[in-house]
Amino acid sequence: MQSASEQWFDESYYQRFYFDKKTSVIDVEHAKRLGSFVCSYLAYLRVPVARVLDVGCGIGLWREAVSAHFPGATYHGVEFSSYLCERFGWEQGSVVDYRSDGGLFDLVICQGVLPYLSAADLKLALANLGRLTRGGLYVEAVSREDYERGVIDEDLTDPRLFRHRAALYRRGLEDAGFRELGGGLWLSEHSEVPMFELECRQG
Repeated sequence: MQSASEQWFDESYYQRFYFDKKTSVIDVEHAKRLGSFVCSYLAYLRVPVARVLDVGCGIGLWREAVSAHFPGATYHGVEFSSYLCERFGWEQGSVVDYRSDGGLFDLVICQGVLPYLSAADLKLALANLGRLTRGGLYVEAVSREDYERGVIDEDLTDPRLFRHRAALYRRGLEDAGFRELGGGLWLSEHSEVPMFELECRQG
């Protein structure tokens, strides 16, 4: 099967999953709590954050949290959707092959993007996240196990998502040089921040 088409992510998609309170999958308060957790934990670990990449940034809900916790950092939004790029001014690109002329990023955010990719494109995307990140990476992706355990509201979740196993994500991120910290956070092998063994999940 092919990865999601760019045409899927039009105005009606964002109206359903972002703007309509009855069917939205994320709200501003949720984004604030999540952003506060991620940014606070990186600050606690003393991961220096000056450049932030939000790949698949949607309507830019992470920008406020980044600005609040890392006021001197630059926030760069990248989106696959031409509709959102035109509306919000994001750079158009894909997590599969996006490249930056400015070097690596201290924090990369990839929320709700990876399940739209086929297994082949997912492998490329995870490797690419490794090439883009020198500090922390936040990944949110529903897995097949989440459906099997009944923690997914299938009435609200896009039925076109791929149901990849969690192990596929973990293996790809570990192969890309990341260590899992928990809560969706990963630390790049490029980071010089020392970690205790019990602070990291062992593969």
